[in-house]
Amino acid sequence: MIHAKTARMFKLRRNLDQLDTLHQQKEQNVINAREELKLCRQNIQSLMEQRDCLEREIEQQKRDNSVAVFRLRAQHKHLCQTLQSEEELEGNIDRVLKQHELELTEIEVELGRVSLLREELKEEEQVFQVLKGQKAATRLQHEKQARKNLQLKSQLLRDKQAERITREGTECQKKIEEVQASHKVASKHLKKTIDRMQQQKAEKDQQMKQIQEKRTQAVNSLKLNIAAAHESLQVQQSGARANAPRKEHQHRQLTKSLQTQGTNSSRHMYQQKQLEERKRKQEEVEERQKSKRVEIVAKLLQEEQLVKSRKRHQALVPKPSTTDKRSSQGGATEELLLYLDDRSSSAREEGATVSRDFSDISSSSSASSDNEDLEDTMHQEEDLQSHIDSLIKPEFSGLWDQNYKKFLNEKPTSVQTEVKQEEPAMASPKLNMPKSAKKVHGKQFKGTSFSSNPDIIFFKDFEVGKKYKKKIVLTNVSYMNSHCRLLGVSANLKNCITINLDSPDLLPTGMSCDVHAVFQPMINEDLEGEVQFSSAVGPFSVSVRCTTKRCDMEVDERFIDFGMHVVGQAISRTIILTNKGALATLFSLETSPFVIPESQPVRMLSQASVNTCQETSSKNPTSDNQTSSASIETGEPQLKQECHRLSDKLLQGHTVSEASAADPQAVPEACESIDAVSQMDQSNSEFGDISLGNVRGGEVGPFESIKLEVLFTPTIPGEAKLDFHIKFSDLNSKPIPIQVRGVAASIPVWAERSTIDLKICMFDHIYQDIITIQSRSSIALKLTFEVCSEMKKHMEVHPKTCFIQAQSSFNALLKFQPRCSLAEDAKCYDRDTGVLEVPMTVQVAGQMKPVHFTVQAIVTSSDLQFDRTEVDFGYSSIFQSVKSSVHLTNLSLLPQDFGFLDVPEFIEVQPNDGFGTLLPQETMEIFLIFNAKKAKASSFKLSCKSGINRDFLLSCRAVGFCPPLKLSHSLVKFGATAVGSHSTVVLHLINHKTKNNQPKQPISPGMAPIAAKMFSFALPEDSDISITPSAGSLLLGEKQQIQVTFRPRLREQEIKEEALRLLHRLGPLPEKEFEKNSHTKQQQDPVEIGKEKKTSVILNNNMTSDGKTTDQPTESTDTAEIQQGSQLYEKARLSLLCSFTQRFREYSIPCYVLDGEPSENDIETQQPWSTLNTLYLKLQCPAIQPPLVVISNNGHNIIDFHQVAVGEKKIKKIMVQNISHESLDVSFYSAYMDQLCLSENLVKYCETLEVHSHRMTLEMTLSGDGVVPVVTCIQSGDLLDFGYVFEEESASKVVKLQNSSVVAVKFRVLLASFCPSRTQGEADDVAHQLGSYKDIKVQPKVGTQNYSGLSVFSVVPVEGSIAPGQSKDVTVTFQPDHPSVNYSDRLTVELMNKSKVCVMDLKGAASSHNMYLYGEELLTMPTGALLPPLITGLQLTDSEVMEKPTVSVLVTLQAGCCTGAITPAVRELQVGCIRSAQPSKKSGEFHWDNLALLHQQGFNVEPSKGTVEAGQTRTIVVTWTPHSGYKPYEMVQTCALLTLKGDERYVYKVTLMASVSTTAD
Repeated sequence: MIHAKTARMFKLRRNLDQLDTLHQQKEQNVINAREELKLCRQNIQSLMEQRDCLEREIEQQKRDNSVAVFRLRAQHKHLCQTLQSEEELEGNIDRVLKQHELELTEIEVELGRVSLLREELKEEEQVFQVLKGQKAATRLQHEKQARKNLQLKSQLLRDKQAERITREGTECQKKIEEVQASHKVASKHLKKTIDRMQQQKAEKDQQMKQIQEKRTQAVNSLKLNIAAAHESLQVQQSGARANAPRKEHQHRQLTKSLQTQGTNSSRHMYQQKQLEERKRKQEEVEERQKSKRVEIVAKLLQEEQLVKSRKRHQALVPKPSTTDKRSSQGGATEELLLYLDDRSSSAREEGATVSRDFSDISSSSSASSDNEDLEDTMHQEEDLQSHIDSLIKPEFSGLWDQNYKKFLNEKPTSVQTEVKQEEPAMASPKLNMPKSAKKVHGKQFKGTSFSSNPDIIFFKDFEVGKKYKKKIVLTNVSYMNSHCRLLGVSANLKNCITINLDSPDLLPTGMSCDVHAVFQPMINEDLEGEVQFSSAVGPFSVSVRCTTKRCDMEVDERFIDFGMHVVGQAISRTIILTNKGALATLFSLETSPFVIPESQPVRMLSQASVNTCQETSSKNPTSDNQTSSASIETGEPQLKQECHRLSDKLLQGHTVSEASAADPQAVPEACESIDAVSQMDQSNSEFGDISLGNVRGGEVGPFESIKLEVLFTPTIPGEAKLDFHIKFSDLNSKPIPIQVRGVAASIPVWAERSTIDLKICMFDHIYQDIITIQSRSSIALKLTFEVCSEMKKHMEVHPKTCFIQAQSSFNALLKFQPRCSLAEDAKCYDRDTGVLEVPMTVQVAGQMKPVHFTVQAIVTSSDLQFDRTEVDFGYSSIFQSVKSSVHLTNLSLLPQDFGFLDVPEFIEVQPNDGFGTLLPQETMEIFLIFNAKKAKASSFKLSCKSGINRDFLLSCRAVGFCPPLKLSHSLVKFGATAVGSHSTVVLHLINHKTKNNQPKQPISPGMAPIAAKMFSFALPEDSDISITPSAGSLLLGEKQQIQVTFRPRLREQEIKEEALRLLHRLGPLPEKEFEKNSHTKQQQDPVEIGKEKKTSVILNNNMTSDGKTTDQPTESTDTAEIQQGSQLYEKARLSLLCSFTQRFREYSIPCYVLDGEPSENDIETQQPWSTLNTLYLKLQCPAIQPPLVVISNNGHNIIDFHQVAVGEKKIKKIMVQNISHESLDVSFYSAYMDQLCLSENLVKYCETLEVHSHRMTLEMTLSGDGVVPVVTCIQSGDLLDFGYVFEEESASKVVKLQNSSVVAVKFRVLLASFCPSRTQGEADDVAHQLGSYKDIKVQPKVGTQNYSGLSVFSVVPVEGSIAPGQSKDVTVTFQPDHPSVNYSDRLTVELMNKSKVCVMDLKGAASSHNMYLYGEELLTMPTGALLPPLITGLQLTDSEVMEKPTVSVLVTLQAGCCTGAITPAVRELQVGCIRSAQPSKKSGEFHWDNLALLHQQGFNVEPSKGTVEAGQTRTIVVTWTPHSGYKPYEMVQTCALLTLKGDERYVYKVTLMASVSTTAD
């Protein structure tokens, strides 16, 4: 509360300070404005003086007739303008000053209103300062105390630190001593270690000396070998020098012989060198194979020796198949040797075959074949190595015969497999589908067991020599755990792709593993294949696709039409050539008359080959000239042959560099042919009016575009054509044909614009344009403009006749004014579309063909049209307004401004006060609001004027009347109210007093002067408005308060439609959600409060600011299936609240008025309401998004606690969420609780909880039913006797509680021994023990307690809940820890409303032996019941009594005497035997002694002896009959011994005392 007051004080101070600042600012504004006004007036005064002075000077100069008059007049004019501007400035400043003064006055008024609040604030600030000082003093005192405590703590810390330092010094000294001792021990071991290291070093030095000697010997032997090799090399060199002349001579002879035969000698020599090099490499490969075979055999022998040695070590283990294995192993070795021999022989044969075929292959193909043979050899070696490795047996016996698949499944870690050059193990090429489907858990799986992401391993646009990587994910989609093993790749991919599989042993369903593919292409061609895997379901594969870089050429346009143009003009068009591929290519534009077939395309050479061609042509200029001239002369056939030859070479895979190496003469020939083609292209492109631009060839890079220009410069009249092709150096790209067309016309005079478009024109308006005529003639020509006869009334050309000069232009004026008779006069005008096309002609002297051009226009009307000619407002109250609407349509094709002028004061035109703009063919709704000032009939006309000053009239009529009742406010504008909150407005309905409370006779002849008036508000159906009271009666002069409440909420239909949208977006709704409302129990309150009857209403929903239109669901799901209260329903409601922006609705609620009060018989019938007596209440209701929403309880604002037992407490948690974008301060307020007694045991409670914030008030209704609990105890009597039990043992009994209520009831069980105060119980015990007389009715509550402090009696459960209509068992346990017969307690069962269900006394006795006697009067006083419960050390009296050999027992008998007859006295004693869980306890016996003495005194005991079973009791009946000599009032006394024999023997001395009483019953 204090914080709230402080916050309020600070807020008030801030607001007052802001108000003072605002007041100062307004004062300063007023002062500044006054100063500016003063300066402005001074300026005006000075200017007026100057003006007067100038006027006098002007008059003077006029008389003098001087030239300075003009100068003075100019100054006077400028001065007047300045004066006028200053006067306007003065007016503006005066207006601003008045506005500032008005604002200052308002601020001062506001300051006067808060003057009292300011004084209160000063007092509160003084109090706050006093409190602040007190808090400061208190804080200072606390800080001093804290400083003292800190000093004490620091002192204690210093003391502890000193103690720690001392302790650490002692420990450090001990550690130093220990370190010194350990150093001594370590030094001894160190000496021994050093001696051992020195010895080892000496041994190493000796070994190094030996090694050095061996190395020296090896170096000496190496020197000798080098010297011998040097000598042999010198001998070989000398032999080579001697044979060099001979070889050179042979070479020259061979060259001459080849030249004579017409063979290229250099080429032949190069082939011979390649053949020798190949033979040398083949020999090296064979030598390596031999060495490898020797190594393999050595390894095999070594493995055999190793296996034999292991078998000897494992001789104890029986191996029946040893001989078979050895034989198979030996056979495998022999097979391997034979395989190696076969491989070597086959390799030799292959080498011979290759050498035979080598002579017929070109140099480039021989080089490639060498590389392929080397690669094949390497593959053979690797295959051989893998075959040998597969023949090696495992280390341990028995594993060789096991299944390999099982071994793979039992691998502990994931294996990464690399496949480079391995043949696939599967024979079939496609392994996508397994042959059989498997069933798992009753489900049959079909298809591939693993799915791949992506489906295809695609390497696009690769380059040879580069490395590419891809990652795919394999997911187990089968119904079982499966493994994934890599089998291999396709044969065409094994040399260039590597697969790495990282997979565990088993993949559960839904898990995935990664596969990494590395692609390194060796050849430049497209590849396709697959990667094959195996799984538990079956084999599968993933496709692999590799594509090279290629060109994808296209143009945006293949046909260019320039149209018709005049000779002498220059027009250009551009086409765009685009390469969508990743490979660059060269292109050229060829306009040759022949077209090369697509089957044999001409491909351009690379840039390097072009350079080679240039170099070759520069070296041989003469041959170049000859070849080019020859190619031009021979023409097309020779060019075709050359192109065929080049295309064949390119298709064989030769580059220009290779071709130049193989055949040097081919390059110049190719270059010459290309030059010839280019020259022919250039000659063709330069011929004609259509030509190509500067770019006629070049390179198009990957994904690039190039613009190609085509020019049309007509020089000769007629049609021009050009067909050219775009050809490319890429073999796979086809030439692109392009066609170009254009027409040239030769006219000396022409119109610059062939069509003159006047756009949209209105009737009766003048439109003008310029007609430009061009002339290229060398002389002046006469022009005559002709207009068709039907358009002469509407169109003119000025001048009609003119001359145009040579090589110039002439502009004529076109004037167009369409009349309303245009449709009748002109056939070229289309009435439906409004399109006008007028052909115009210009006659040129000396020119046979006239100049034609066309004038186009769209002629439209300028009319505005109302949808009706008359508006009838009907009857209108003088207190209300009647609104009607008309639609104004713009029939024109142009936008038009409009405005309603000279509008009467009782008419209001909206929107925008009757002014606006209508777009073409637009219809606008105009609202006419009639507000009658007097009760009379009115008839008038409204004038709507268009922007072109045309008037359109609208007739209106209305009747005004005075209603009998009046509303204090006919228009209510609610503030922005959040959904879920409410806003309330109070109005007054008045039955006003007038001289004649009715309109005039012509207005409402049916009204009668009745004082009492009945009213009734007709509320809209399903609206957010409530009115209280909605109906009633008013006497004359009476005023009724009307409360109007606006509660915005979401419509149920909107929520269901939103639920359908959520359902369509999230998926199908479970069936349980649809059936929830039909199968759940709907609890209805027995009393419905506030039920209202809804009637008809006039509802105007003018605008909705949500900006959302509810889309009807497209699916067949019906909104009726979504029940209110379901989870989907609440999600949709919360979604609408979170997305709600704002909504505006306007209601017009009628209030019907009736004269007089209806009779009792006519109450239920429909009353004759009159429209003349009807009032209308207009409500403007804006709704906004609620900042607070309830998100718990499925979003319901009604918190129902249902039925709760009286006295119990039930807690429900309510969660409120802030969905706005700002923090909110909330407060809670609980309204008055309504209580309604529905029955004797049922009370209904209802309360409203309000959550207040500055933006809304969230209301939540709390309801619940209070039920009076009805719980009974099913137990006979108020005493619960446990009897005798052994000490340290227990006995239990059950008390049953029955709940007859309709709700669960909580209870608790109380024991008197657990009460906080036992004063009363102790008093009861003392009264019982000391005064055990028959006239004392005081009974004990708490008796003897245990020595251990634990309770004698315990209850389970202590508290609990009983379900409605059910029962609950309460177990009471009796557990004593010492012998006593005075154990007692009181048990109370109590409900939560403090009502007691039952009160019972608990009683029990404990014994240390199994036999007991009870029913007698106790002679000893038990101290256990008299001592306080905490003193247990002195409670030994009972045990001491039990230890005595005999126990004295008193039994009193009293006989009755009535009318001289004596009735014998009878007394019963009980002898019992305690049942125990211990097996040592058994039954007991009893017998009486000295029975003869008892008989003498008249006592008789039955039975005198007997046996008592465990857990049973025997009744001993003692009877006393007075003998004949008995004297009245004489006490007869005798003793007898009763012996009880069980686990122990006890003797009771029973004293029998008998007397006769006349009062005995």
